[in-house]
Amino acid sequence: MRLLLAEDEEEMSNALVKILKSNNYSVDAVNNGNDALDYIESDIYDGAILDIMMPGMSGVEVLKEARAAGIKTPVLLLTAKSEIDDRVEGLDAGADDYLTKPFAMKELLARVRALTRRREEVVDSSLEFGNVSLDRLTFQVTTPNGSAKLGNKDFQMLEMLITNPGQIISVDQFMDKIWGYDSEAELNVVWVYISNLRKKLKSLGADITIKAHRGIGYSLIKNEEK
Repeated sequence: MRLLLAEDEEEMSNALVKILKSNNYSVDAVNNGNDALDYIESDIYDGAILDIMMPGMSGVEVLKEARAAGIKTPVLLLTAKSEIDDRVEGLDAGADDYLTKPFAMKELLARVRALTRRREEVVDSSLEFGNVSLDRLTFQVTTPNGSAKLGNKDFQMLEMLITNPGQIISVDQFMDKIWGYDSEAELNVVWVYISNLRKKLKSLGADITIKAHRGIGYSLIKNEEK
């Protein structure tokens, strides 16, 4: 799962990034409303956590702009304010949930899980291509020969491929979507995960293959298309 975090308090942001990553979320963190809007409008996130009080644009302003642009990413608003009117304004702007500071990290994680479930309910929970089925709720990949649970990044890569069958996805697209814009991971990490996915699919008797396009990227094809 890929999340956007917009929080201008550095210590708070660092703490949230750490706890979210330790719970297998990929996180892009920004510290102002203008960057938050640029990032959320890329429409690549499974959820966004926006602080209301930020430099540049407030979280509510970011949310209004994003919704006006047709972005349906589930949004959780964070604020030190607890007045009813502020909550109503945020929800009316299109927020899916609201959390008042200070809060317990366990509550934040529960809210994020609920938030991302809502996005999964909007789209099909199961993806299919060839004899392979990928469950977005359980991270299970299944064929008539068996099933296996994928790790977070393995799942995200296969999800990108199976939702775009036959289309070439570049290494940069994988890096941006899964590892994040500011990731220090080497580009060859994509090849490592692709290699692992190929082995997993082969072991399950899948009739689909991840095809490499030298210098371009990877695509998912049915075996007869080789």
